[in-house]
Amino acid sequence: MEAASLPAREAPRRDGGCLELSVPGPPPEPCTPAELRAFVLGGETESDLCEKVLAQVARIEGALDIEIGDGLAALCLGDRLISLGFSNLKDYAREILGIQERTAQAMARLSRELRSRPLLRAAVRAGEVRLRAAQTILPVATGDAEAAWVERARLDTVRALEKAVRAVRDDGQQDDDEWTRLRVLLTPEDRATVDEALAIAVKLMPGSTRSQRLEAMAQEYLAEHPLEAGTDAGDVLGGSFRPESDRLERQKAELELETDRWSFLPPVGRVPAPGSFDDATSAKEIDARLRELAAKRDAWDQLLGYCAYVVKGSGLWRIAGFASFAHYGSERLGLSARAVEQRAAVEGRIWRVPALRAARDAGLPYEKVRLLSRLPDREIASWIPRAWALTCVSLMAELEERDEKQMRAARTLRVSLPVRIALLLQAAFRAVRGAEGAVLHDGRCLVLMARHFSDTWRPQVRMARTLSQKVRERDLGRCQMPGCSRRAVHAHHVDPRSHGGPDAEHNLVALCGCHHLRGIHGGYIRVRGRAPDQLVWEVGGRAWGKGATSPASRLDVEDCARKLAAAAVGANPSAPQVAQLAG
Repeated sequence: MEAASLPAREAPRRDGGCLELSVPGPPPEPCTPAELRAFVLGGETESDLCEKVLAQVARIEGALDIEIGDGLAALCLGDRLISLGFSNLKDYAREILGIQERTAQAMARLSRELRSRPLLRAAVRAGEVRLRAAQTILPVATGDAEAAWVERARLDTVRALEKAVRAVRDDGQQDDDEWTRLRVLLTPEDRATVDEALAIAVKLMPGSTRSQRLEAMAQEYLAEHPLEAGTDAGDVLGGSFRPESDRLERQKAELELETDRWSFLPPVGRVPAPGSFDDATSAKEIDARLRELAAKRDAWDQLLGYCAYVVKGSGLWRIAGFASFAHYGSERLGLSARAVEQRAAVEGRIWRVPALRAARDAGLPYEKVRLLSRLPDREIASWIPRAWALTCVSLMAELEERDEKQMRAARTLRVSLPVRIALLLQAAFRAVRGAEGAVLHDGRCLVLMARHFSDTWRPQVRMARTLSQKVRERDLGRCQMPGCSRRAVHAHHVDPRSHGGPDAEHNLVALCGCHHLRGIHGGYIRVRGRAPDQLVWEVGGRAWGKGATSPASRLDVEDCARKLAAAAVGANPSAPQVAQLAG
C-alpha cells in the first residue's frame, strides 16, 4: 500500500518554537509505516521519524492532560459528578473519557495542587515545565521556594529533580506509586485457609482490596510476635517478591553526563494548555468540554502508542543513550514512565492480535482494549462481545473472576501490592519462621499467618442476618449502579415502602452511600424493575443500563458486529512491515 493512497495525517506544526495543538488526521485508522513515510524528509529512517513525532506528540498529550485535569477537578465540586450519575471521579474518567483511574486521579490532584502554586501553574500551562517534572517538584515547590524550584524544573532532568526533592524532604517515606508482586504456591487445602482469612478480613474491613487484607493479616501476626520478626534486611525485598536494584539509577546518572543531557536529540517546541474551565459553571458544560478534550487525546494517543511501540522495539532509546525505555519516557517525553511503557505494550498487542485491533478500530474504548490486552491471544476474540456490552467496572470484575479461576487451577496466589505492604508481609514471614523455629517457604508462612488471623477474628464475625445484609451479599457487596466501583453500604427499596413497596429481596438493590442518598434521594437517579437482574436505571431522564455509560457500547449488537467485520476485512496489509520495523 502506497503512502499516497492513505489519508494524510497532519503532523504537529511549529510556530515560533511553540507547537500548535492541532488534531491529527481522522481516527480511528492506526498510524502505519506507510502513513509515516509521508513525513520522511531527507532520507530519514521511519524509526528516527517516529522518535521525533513521539516526542512532539508527548508534549501535546501532556498539554491535553493538564487541561483535562482542570476539568476533572472542576467536576468534583458540589453535586456535579452525581448529577451525571457518578459517585467518584475515577469511575467517570474510566467509563466516559476512557482514561485509566490512577491517571485521572493524578490529573485532578495536580490541577488542585497547582492552584496554590501560581508560578508553577503558569509554567506548566505555558508548556515550559513538563508534566512529569511538575509532578516531581510539587511537594517542595511551595511558598518562597516555589520560584527556585520552577526554574530548576525548566532545566534539570527528572532524575536530578527526584534526587533533589528526596534530599529536601528526607522523610524516609516510601513512594506510594511503587508496586511489586507477591506470587506463592498453595495447595487446595492451604488456599482454603487463606481464603477464609481473606473472607473474615473483608467482613471486618468492607470494601478493602486484597492487598489491604493481607496487610491486616500481617499486622495482626506481628502484633503478637514482634520479637521473632527481627530487623535484619527489613528494608529489602526478597523471596517471593521482586526486589528493585539501584543499578539503573547509577546508569541514569552516568548517561546524563555522557550525553550532556541528550542535547544532540532534535529539540521539541513547547505546547500550551488549550483553554480553561474557570468560567464553566454547570456539570453538563464541563462534561461536554471534557468529552471533546478526551476525543482529541484519544486521537493523539493512537499516534503516540504506535510511535512508542516502534521506538521501544527498534531500540532507539538505547542508541540515544537512555538506561531504559522507562528512563526515555520520563526524560525525553516528560510523561509517566509507567504510562508510556504500558501504552507501547498495549499497542504491540493490538498489532499482534487481529481481533483486538479490529475491536479498537471499530470503536471499542481504549480502557477496555487495555483490559483485554492482558488476556492470552486465543481468548481475546471470545471476550470482545462481552466488552462491548459491559461497563469497564463490570468487565474488570469478570476478568478478575477469570484470573481467580486460573490461579486456583495453577495452585498459585498472585497479588499486586505497594512496596510498603510487601515489606510488612516480609517482616511477618520472618516472624512466622522465628515462631515456628524452621525455614519455611513464603507460601507456608502465608498460610500460618492466615490461620492465626482466622483464629483471632473468627468469633467476632457473624453471618448476615438482616435483610439489608442478605441483599448486599447477594449483590457481592458492590454498588449495583452501572459503572460504579464502590462497595455497597445500603439496600434501597426500588418501589418505596411509602408507595406500598414490599420488604422483599426482589424489591431491594445494594447501593453505595453516594448513589443512594445523593443520587436517588437527591433526584438525580431513578431505578425501577425487579432486582437483581431486571432493573432499569435513569440519569437525568435518560436510560442508564448495561454499557450505557460508554458511547461506543451504546451501539446495538448488530451494528457492532458489522463494524468488527469491516475492520477485520480492512486490516492494513502492512502489519508484517510493522513487525520488521519494530525489530
